[in-house]
Order: sequence, then C-alpha cells, then structure tokens
Amino acid sequence: MPSVQMAAPSILAYAIIPLLASVDFARAHEHADELAADEANKPTDTILWIHICLQVAVWGVLFPIGMVLGITRSRWHVPLQSVGFVLTAGGYILGHSHGGRMFLPSAHGAFASVLFAPMAAMLVLGVYLKLHIHEHSIRPWAVRLHGLIGKAFPVFGWTQMLFGAIAYRGYCREDNLGQCLAHYIMGSGFIAYAVIMAIMLLVGEAWVRRSGRSPEWWDSWVIMLWGIVNTFTEHRGNTWSVKDMQHTILGILWWAGGVLGIFLARNNKRNVVPSIILILTGWAMSEHAQSLMLSTKVHAMFGTTLMLAGLARMIEVCVFSSTSTGSAVEVVEDDSNSDHTLAEPSPRYPAAPRYAPSPDTSIDSGKAAAAKAFRHLPAFLLVASGVIFMSATDEELQFVHNNEMDHVTYILIMFSIAFLLYALIVLIINLYATTGRNASVKEDRNIDRNSIAMTPRSKWYFRVPNADRSPLHVVGEDDEED
Repeated sequence: MPSVQMAAPSILAYAIIPLLASVDFARAHEHADELAADEANKPTDTILWIHICLQVAVWGVLFPIGMVLGITRSRWHVPLQSVGFVLTAGGYILGHSHGGRMFLPSAHGAFASVLFAPMAAMLVLGVYLKLHIHEHSIRPWAVRLHGLIGKAFPVFGWTQMLFGAIAYRGYCREDNLGQCLAHYIMGSGFIAYAVIMAIMLLVGEAWVRRSGRSPEWWDSWVIMLWGIVNTFTEHRGNTWSVKDMQHTILGILWWAGGVLGIFLARNNKRNVVPSIILILTGWAMSEHAQSLMLSTKVHAMFGTTLMLAGLARMIEVCVFSSTSTGSAVEVVEDDSNSDHTLAEPSPRYPAAPRYAPSPDTSIDSGKAAAAKAFRHLPAFLLVASGVIFMSATDEELQFVHNNEMDHVTYILIMFSIAFLLYALIVLIINLYATTGRNASVKEDRNIDRNSIAMTPRSKWYFRVPNADRSPLHVVGEDDEED
C-alpha cells in the first residue's frame, strides 16, 4: 500500500535538532506541583501562541509533506525536512521563552523525552545512509529500519499534538482520564481508518489487487480485533453503569460482526458488514445518555455523521465498486463469485467474471466519474466523525457550555477542522502520486527497460544516478530508498 511517510534525512538538520526536540515547553517546571488549578485560565502570551502555531504547522503540515517527498525520492525532500527541523528548533526556543501561564506535569512533556529515541535513531541512520557504504551488506537493512522509523513519525506527531492540546487546557486528569482515552483513541482511530480508506480508494488499488484480499477483509479483521479489546477494557469496578454496558456490548458487536465480515470476504469477495457496524455504532452513540443537553446534541451529530459514513461506504461497495478499477465494463456472465471486487482475477480465484464493453460508453464514463467523486464521501465523513468524537469529552463540552456557545456553532467549527484535515490528507496522497519517481512517465511495457531512460514529466525532477548506475538506468519499484 502506498505510504505517505519519510525517507532520507538532512544530515545538517539531524545533527542540530534531536536533543532540542526531545524537550517541550509543557514539561514540568521545578515547582509545577505547586501550581494553582486556575493556571489554565491565565492568558496566553504572544510567544506561546507563536510556538503553538509554528509547531502545529511543522509537525502537522511540513513534516508529512516532506515525508511523502522522501518516499517518492524527490529532490525537495531534504531541503523541506531541513527547514522543518530548523523551525522545530525555533519553536523549542519560543516554547521556553514564554511568560504567563505555567503547566502541570503532563504526558506532553514526558512523550517529548520519549521522542528523543527515534530522533536520535534517524540521525544515526541518516548520516550512515548518506555515506553510501556497505552497499550490499548493512546498508539495505539500514534503509528498511530508516523507513520503518520514518513511517512512525506522523503517528508520533499526531500523538504529541494531542498531548499538547490536553496539556494546554489541563484536561484528562484524575477521574476524567478514562473518558478522555476513550474519545481520543477512538476518534483518532476513525481518522486513521479514513486515511487508509482514502489511500486504498485513490491510489492503492494496485496494492489491493496484489494482496488478493478485498478491502472488507482488512476492515473486518481490524474491527474484530478492536472489538475484542473493547469487550474487556470498557468496564471497571464492580458496578455496571449504563455507559459500561453500552460500550461493552459495542465491543461484542464489533468482534461478532468482524467474524462475519471475514467469513463473507473469503475468496476475495466484497461485503457490507463493516458498513453495517459503522451504522449501528453511530446509532448507538447518537442515543448515548449525557449529562448536558449540549453534549447530547454533539454526540447525536457524531452518531449521525458516523451512520452517514457507513451508508456512504455501503453505496460505494454496492453501486460504485464495479467501476472502481477504472474500466467501463459490464458483466456479461454470472457474477456470483466476484461481488465486484476491486482485485483483478488471478489464478487463485479462477471463477472471476468476464467482461465486455458496454454499448453505451457515455453511461459507463459517467458512472466512472461519479465513482471517483463519490469515493471521497465515506473517507471525509469518517474524518468528520473522528474530529467530532474527539471534541466531545466531558471537560471540553463543559468548557463550551460555560462560555455559552451553542451546539450548532461548535459542530460547524468541528466540520471546518474536518474539511481542512481531509484537504491535507488528499494533498499528501496527491503528492505521492505526482512527485519524485512517480512524476515520471511510465515507459511502454513492451519496450526493453534498459534501452531507454524515462522522460521526466516535470522539469523539477530527474533522478541523479549513483556511481554504479548508468545514466539510462530506469528507476523501478524495487530500487532502494536513500
């Protein structure tokens, strides 16, 4: 599956930043335990605002883009990552220069120290890879390890930004920790699901075909495993509350439905079980008992959005999946064994359907265009449901209630954030498909690969050949990442 992550680092940037980036402004000050509870209500000075905005821009936008350029081996990867690390250093300095509000010890500060390990590892690996030594022994393994750590950086960045938002308001302490974990982990899970779905539907169909599994096979496994975890973690203590029972039965619903989805997805078939689970989960959450009317309305909107995501996914499977391969075709023989799977026929599944061109290609073209447009809907709705759910903790909604903001305004703010987040996701996926090695025109499969060099699609990119490569070397899928 295409990934939107990190490749080669800048030696200069990695030599300067790792130690600085391992510490953050929200770490405990010497007497943080003595800070009054009203610190969260003190004003935020300009320096701290600049720090927050700068770090969000770097970790939320600049680094993910740089990581994509690394995966596609673009020339712009190293300069962009270098700028990002320099700005991170600036953000660190600003974070320790602010006045006014102080912060209690938090996961944000502790996780900043944990981040030192992957940052240091990337420094060592980056310097080693730039030396181009041990080409046929150690270096291939260093490339893989470098890529593995780099691919975890978006998760690190997302987690640290969440910890930062929590530390800023002083949330998720004492009795509020459990519901915070539930909202932030599940909300992040919906957004991650949306990212994976967008990748599969927009640029990952070839991976789906190679895997020999329909998308619902993967969905159902994740749903089943997540349901097993939730079944045994949602209840604490000896007394069963209404919420405990609802959350636990949702866990049972997920693993039971996941088992059915896996069974129906055998032989590379598609099914609607994951969609049904989304719809039932959304309905349950829309009926979730809440203490505030504001919270009730926000949870209802979350549930409605999740139900719409499930419905959109069901329509994508049942109506548009036959055109998702980009072929304007119609089935001319019995299609009972394929269920319009995204995956192409293979020797493992000899009962695949046979197709013939439709007599009305304009109708087929219109349906293909509709499929390309519609496939954004389930992914976006999952992003929106994740954002709304993450914003629906008791402390957040109590703060909104105290400031006399109505649910309509609050929900529209969350949808605005969802639009921006999905725009970033689509931008990053598009960069993967159009930059670096993917910007080159693919050569004719019938022409000898060693007889020609690929023509660059853009004047801004052309692969610099290594010493052991001829100028006519064609960059392939199996070339090493450096």
